[in-house]
Amino acid sequence: MSLLPRTAEEFSSAEYWERFFKKRGEKAFEWYGDYNKLCGVLHKYIKVQDKVLVVGCGNSELSEQMYDVGYKHLTNIDISETVVNHMNQRNAERRPGLTFQQMDATQTPYEEASYQAALDKGTLDAMASEEEGALARNMLTEVARVLSVGGRYVCVTLAQESVIKLAVDRFVQLGWAVRLHCLQEENRSVEDSFALPVFVLVCTKFRQPMPMPILEMCLGEDGAPTRLTQVSDLLSAVREHQAYSVLKKRLRTSTDASSNLSLTLSHTKTGLPRYTLTVQDCPPGAKVPRSNQFAIFIVPQGSETAWLYSSSEGRRQLAASANFRRLVIVAMHRNQEYTDMQDVQSELSPMVMDLAPPGMPANQQVPFLSVGGDLGWREEVSRGVSELSGEYCVENVKGEDGELYRRLVFLSNAALVQSESRLVPSNTASGHKKKSKKKAKPTTAPSTSSTSLSVDSGFLCCAHHEVMVAGLTMLGVGTPQNKDVPVSVLLVGLGGGGLPQFLRDFVPNVTVEVVELDPVVMQVANEWFGFRPDDRLTVTLGDGLERICALEKEGGRLFDVIMFDVDNKDSTVGMSCPPAAFVETSILQKVRSLLTPRGIFTLNLVCRDSVLRKSVLERVSAVFPTIISRKIEGEVNEVLLCSHGENGTSKAATILPSLNQAGKSLQSALCSNRTGPKSSPHIDIAELLKDLKIE
Repeated sequence: MSLLPRTAEEFSSAEYWERFFKKRGEKAFEWYGDYNKLCGVLHKYIKVQDKVLVVGCGNSELSEQMYDVGYKHLTNIDISETVVNHMNQRNAERRPGLTFQQMDATQTPYEEASYQAALDKGTLDAMASEEEGALARNMLTEVARVLSVGGRYVCVTLAQESVIKLAVDRFVQLGWAVRLHCLQEENRSVEDSFALPVFVLVCTKFRQPMPMPILEMCLGEDGAPTRLTQVSDLLSAVREHQAYSVLKKRLRTSTDASSNLSLTLSHTKTGLPRYTLTVQDCPPGAKVPRSNQFAIFIVPQGSETAWLYSSSEGRRQLAASANFRRLVIVAMHRNQEYTDMQDVQSELSPMVMDLAPPGMPANQQVPFLSVGGDLGWREEVSRGVSELSGEYCVENVKGEDGELYRRLVFLSNAALVQSESRLVPSNTASGHKKKSKKKAKPTTAPSTSSTSLSVDSGFLCCAHHEVMVAGLTMLGVGTPQNKDVPVSVLLVGLGGGGLPQFLRDFVPNVTVEVVELDPVVMQVANEWFGFRPDDRLTVTLGDGLERICALEKEGGRLFDVIMFDVDNKDSTVGMSCPPAAFVETSILQKVRSLLTPRGIFTLNLVCRDSVLRKSVLERVSAVFPTIISRKIEGEVNEVLLCSHGENGTSKAATILPSLNQAGKSLQSALCSNRTGPKSSPHIDIAELLKDLKIE
């Protein structure tokens, strides 16, 4: 529409508005909504008997409609002489008491405290871009001067951040109360509506300035106010409402199977995140029944980090399986209580249609889907803060297999499980528990209390840990010729301690040194994951790189296996494991120098950047000619098993056929070497040795 301002500067130009209103003529331009949209909030804050100054009235019908319903004390001012003349002529006979005056809103002749309300519809937005906001600040100062104690400045605005910050900062400085309403769109065509929501800023003047800022946010004209402590919190709330409005319009006007639009819904009173919704559309041309337009899938608590729900590819697979035109995948947050599926459905239902695909009838039923109708179960058992890794929590969850698990999660990356162990009743032999593929019947919570649960040391929850153990076949562990041969392991990265304890408990003649940077992780492993070091399993607290450098400098001590299983805290890099410094050539050469002649280097690599992955592989292969890799199904992880023997490719080709037999020997050795009174390893070496690839 050519009549809309092309730049923000034009908003505040008197010449622009002169041209605008001449071109617009008789047709009223209701810039930010008409009287019907605004009357609820206007009547809430402006009394009929109030003397009202309408700032920047334009040719809007708002003042006329307010006059017609009883507001007889309206003074309308505008910078445009054209519009003032036009409005006076239009109302001379029908509304003789309604006056319009050509005037600069920054300099008015009115006496101090002469008005009970000032009404502004879009004028602040227009003026805020002029002279770096100086014009708008001058107008607000003038408004504050002419308003009496208890008077209100009521401003209809699109709440651009710089604009709303300018106004709120000014009135907070004056000690006024500030309340902001976000008006909900009702019965409006998405195609015809603004993408951004309309806000109404209400600032109330007190006799004595308030010592502490009063900042409130309301949803709708009658929504209960949410008290905020800082201006930045108010601005953040505005951004969230604006982003949601833009998202709604995008979703109601288009579909995109390649996009992963998501939004977080927070608790109204606490402001804490409660739900995260991710929208997954079916690809164009997919054969979807006409009745399958839209559905909501509730992810069981504790399963939100699973590949099916947390990855783009997994969500696409889930949507294809559900076979709906649009599937909204809902994850529930920690530290929130959810009663049952019906409660969740009732909570989400009011806003479901905001996310519906284009053309879907408003009265169509939207099904809620889940795994077995169950919300899952989660229990937080500990929370703390690490100086190195930030806030963390330890939680018990019920997996979709019906088993109970304990997890360590750093909340800076809450979608990633740092460590995980399976739980069993303390008086139950872990060796008698098998991996279950069968879905358990839904339960609200486990019958066994968390205090009577213990970690199953024979169960490795992480598939890459299982592959790292299976890699010991390259050493011939368990074969007759290696019987009673010691195995020394250096592992960088402790986590919950599941991998090093498994090695200590089940690998014959092994000694393990773990290097862990964060002492809090060590404490958590001891307290919550049953980690118990001894003379065969020791922990060195410190930097893994420094430890490797120190060992090389000391000389004399070699390892049969060096394992890197350490995450990267820098989320800006496309490699989340390990940190980039761990795969620099100089460090890889030091690792090689610390290996025995038969030794292997085992690397857990998590790299989403294909170019970066190629660079890492080139550096590793330059130091270790033999590299065998194993991708972890449904995850980004891959494990590299690296040997420093010569003729790498040909050697790897001869190794692969021999690994199956070595795998049987390792499986037998692990089962016969169990040290726990009733434990046994849950690991299938033969299965893990499938799909190995020579790099």
